[in-house]
Amino acid sequence: MYVLVPDDPVFFAKFQSLEEPLLRHLYRLHSEGLESDDERIISDAYDSWVQVLLKLPLWSRWNTADTSADNSVDRPRYTLYNAAGEQLTSLYPTELAAADLGHLAACLDLFVETGRERRPGRQPAGAELPEAERIFTDVLRRVMEVLLLPSPERLLHTLRLAVSPEPVASVTLSVEQEAEYREFCEEIVTILSSGDPFAFRSHRAMYL
Repeated sequence: MYVLVPDDPVFFAKFQSLEEPLLRHLYRLHSEGLESDDERIISDAYDSWVQVLLKLPLWSRWNTADTSADNSVDRPRYTLYNAAGEQLTSLYPTELAAADLGHLAACLDLFVETGRERRPGRQPAGAELPEAERIFTDVLRRVMEVLLLPSPERLLHTLRLAVSPEPVASVTLSVEQEAEYREFCEEIVTILSSGDPFAFRSHRAMYL
């Protein structure tokens, strides 16, 4: 399925932040020496996290900590403009496997259910602190909501042409497409940054 992924450092930072908690949980379960459904779910989720990461637009540009990142994996870039000629934050049509999204969704369900069952003072030794798990679950939820956000069909079709085998240098949206773009991006900002007024205002300014 195709999703519209924003060229947005806020989204990428949240997505990338999932790696360490996934690995930490996987290591803890593996060190217990027993195979379990939880270990399988988290292992599948981590593998799918890697697959999605490799398909994210311009991921090596945001991955500044890795100087060895191969820029050749970047998708074709283009500049997006509105009908008045003002530059907009680009959205990139990205084809993701339904199975990968399903594995990540199953992992989210697991942590949501674990959070419901956990009671103060009853955590097993070596388990995550409740606050750390809460933050991880919240970030994973926000990332999944962005990845599963329905893309406006006309906008998706236009932008798929921009990154087709014969990419273009720029795309100018019609007034109608710009309205779809702004509504879609407003939803992205609300999903990723709601709950922190300062972060929300700063993030929203990227799309104005």
